[in-house]
Amino acid sequence: MRAISTLYSHSFFSVLLILFSFTAHAESLEEAWNEALAVNHNLKSVRESTAGSEQQLKAAESAYLPIVELEAGYRVMDNEPTAIASLGGNAIELPLAEKESLSYKVMATLPLYTSGLISSGVDAAASSLKASRASEQTKTLDLKLNVAKAYVGVLRAMRGLNVATSHVKSLKAHVRDARNMYEQGKVARSDLLSAQVGLANARQATSKAQNGLDLARTSYNYLLGRPLHQAVSLNDIHTDIFSESLKVLTARALSQRSELNTLTNTANALRHKAIGVRAATGPQLALKGGYNYEKNNYQVYEDQWIVAVGLKWNLFDGGMVRHQASVIDHQASAVKEKLKDLNYAISLQVRQSWLDVKESRNRVSVAKATIDQANENYKITRDRYERGLSRSSEVVDAETLRISSQSNLANARYDLLLASLRLKHSVGEL
Repeated sequence: MRAISTLYSHSFFSVLLILFSFTAHAESLEEAWNEALAVNHNLKSVRESTAGSEQQLKAAESAYLPIVELEAGYRVMDNEPTAIASLGGNAIELPLAEKESLSYKVMATLPLYTSGLISSGVDAAASSLKASRASEQTKTLDLKLNVAKAYVGVLRAMRGLNVATSHVKSLKAHVRDARNMYEQGKVARSDLLSAQVGLANARQATSKAQNGLDLARTSYNYLLGRPLHQAVSLNDIHTDIFSESLKVLTARALSQRSELNTLTNTANALRHKAIGVRAATGPQLALKGGYNYEKNNYQVYEDQWIVAVGLKWNLFDGGMVRHQASVIDHQASAVKEKLKDLNYAISLQVRQSWLDVKESRNRVSVAKATIDQANENYKITRDRYERGLSRSSEVVDAETLRISSQSNLANARYDLLLASLRLKHSVGEL
């Protein structure tokens, strides 16, 4: 019994060790991206659309190959097909086929010339596939940016909670000092009350920061397809900031953004589709051949090998095809206008992100300089209070300024991080 108990004890601690190792692992942004890209349902939907476009291209290319058809049937009639003929002035009846007969045929059709109908269909399908792949790339980059935002949101919330906790700890010490000085009769009761109010406000801020962290972790887990309550442990991240000029970044974005490729290939697909619609009215030449069998005792040859060349040409349809092609042409023109607007929108997006990086970098520099000043101010105010030269409210205000400077620096750093990630996304290189 003791051995079994020891075994269970070892197993229990082994499980705890495994769980601790799992929860203690702090994942990187790259790991978060990989997991999100593997489980995101919207991205899976886009991938399925791309797979469908691949099959559509294969279907269009198959039109070049011959079509082989098999037909078979068994026919039963109430009377034998009979013809009436005149022989020597007398009418005679000649049976043509049996009442019951079996027939089948195998025919192959190979297009020889289609006025560009098949080739335009292949080109349209190929352009649609390129558009689908570009759209998938867009969704991938968008998802990575959303995950990065959630990731940074968790880091920001964690830092905010740490700052709020530090605020509570500092004000707790101040309340103890104020209480001791009040009990010694060195300060008025209003000093103690001021310190206690400041502590209560700090505790409320901590509660709010804890809720913000829980919400940030929930949003992060949602994007990664995890249980919303799952614990989150993240590594801090750093990202390189582009050193190129705005002109260079804009040109690079306009040359590689996947949204531009999507619209360009969509317009090309519509243009090829319009050509295919018009080609349907041109001459269609096909080679046909096969084997035909029909059971008939009244027929000399029951089976036949057949070879034929067929021509089909729609000479007049009232302008229906011309109007249908015109509709598609207008759709292609509409896409091209969207493409022009998107070029401007991307240029604007790159400029905004570039300016955000510049502004956030300046804020970081200012916030760094403020930290030391706020710490020194708090230290001086505390010293003055302990010597009875300042009031409790001044200590609380100095502590609030100290915490505010820390929050400003943290927010500036995370804003710079997000701005850098957005700039990479706007260039198309996230």
